[in-house]
Amino acid sequence: MIVLPRIPGPWRRIGAAVWYVPLALALLVTSLVPGFHHYGTQLGGVPTRPFDAWALLAVALQCLPLISRRRWPVVSLALVCAGFALDQLRGYHTVAGTALPFALIGVGAALDRFRRTTVLVCSAAFVVLAAALDRVGAGETVTEFVAFYLALALCWGIGAWWRASRLAETERRDRIAAATRAAERTRIARELHDVVTHHVTAMVVQAEAARYLTAVPERLDETLGAVTDTGRRAITDLRHLLDLLEPEHDAEARTPTLGRLRTLVEQTRQAGQPVEFDEAGAPAESTGSADLVAYRVVQEALTNALKYAHGSRTAVRVHYGEREISVQVATHGPGADRTPTGRPSGAPAAFPAGGGRGLAGLRARVDVLGGEFSAGPQPGGGFLVGARIPAGKAS
Repeated sequence: MIVLPRIPGPWRRIGAAVWYVPLALALLVTSLVPGFHHYGTQLGGVPTRPFDAWALLAVALQCLPLISRRRWPVVSLALVCAGFALDQLRGYHTVAGTALPFALIGVGAALDRFRRTTVLVCSAAFVVLAAALDRVGAGETVTEFVAFYLALALCWGIGAWWRASRLAETERRDRIAAATRAAERTRIARELHDVVTHHVTAMVVQAEAARYLTAVPERLDETLGAVTDTGRRAITDLRHLLDLLEPEHDAEARTPTLGRLRTLVEQTRQAGQPVEFDEAGAPAESTGSADLVAYRVVQEALTNALKYAHGSRTAVRVHYGEREISVQVATHGPGADRTPTGRPSGAPAAFPAGGGRGLAGLRARVDVLGGEFSAGPQPGGGFLVGARIPAGKAS
């Protein structure tokens, strides 16, 4: 596969809209200057003829159509070719003949349809012109006509290369845009999963627990209050997620930090999950997005603990290093004698085999930052989620 070099954006815009106009005017003016008469292209050996009205027509036909070559490329090329033929057959040999290569470049770059037909017609027209020049001129060799034809073909090839470069650039931008949209949809899906799943799971567990507390009004009121608080936090996090979609959003200013981990742990405890929480070290001054990823790791692990091992002891360990954040969330063994969901004593803490959508999303988040992620059952029972996330200078 041939990789075409990229044409710089400013040059592409200038070439597309501006530079053919001054070129056409420059050729027109130069061709009309007496000192430059008969200094143009000479093909066929026709004797030189003084300038007259036909010469002015030949110059106008070769120069002025360049201005409209973007809107009517084929018409523009046809007029330039007619002017060139008149110029050579009459023996004016004006500087305006230089317009023909530029017209071929422009049409080769702009024409989308009937390209092959245009090439065939232009080739046939050149053969006719060569035959006519051979009859009225001093006679040139076939080699000279072929050399001139190959030069014109090269000009067309330059235009075709220019067009291919533009198409390749457009396709590249389309691919980048599609990949960006897909990545953004995936990011939003992960955020929605992390936020909604955690809060809704906690609310479901708390609501089910309330069914068993109707005889204890104080605890029932406390549990329902926890449901309300969880719902409010869910609304707050959803609003934050919607803020992320705003173009003017300042991501660093509104990103959840690891300072919210204690709130997250306390919310999980209120849902009936015994959680031990331990922090060590001090966060780096600048962690980039590492703190958010670490927060999501803990959030997803606690959500799975509530869903699949409710009542089982869970330990959260977070260590802040100079260049990384280490996170471990371990759920130990089966749950309590009987959980509010009705799971009997001794039932295993059965996390989804192979990891669910949330764990796959966490692995992708950590991989993007160049970290390490693991999730799986422990030898003695339970489930362990671990992550090492580069932060600080390493990020």
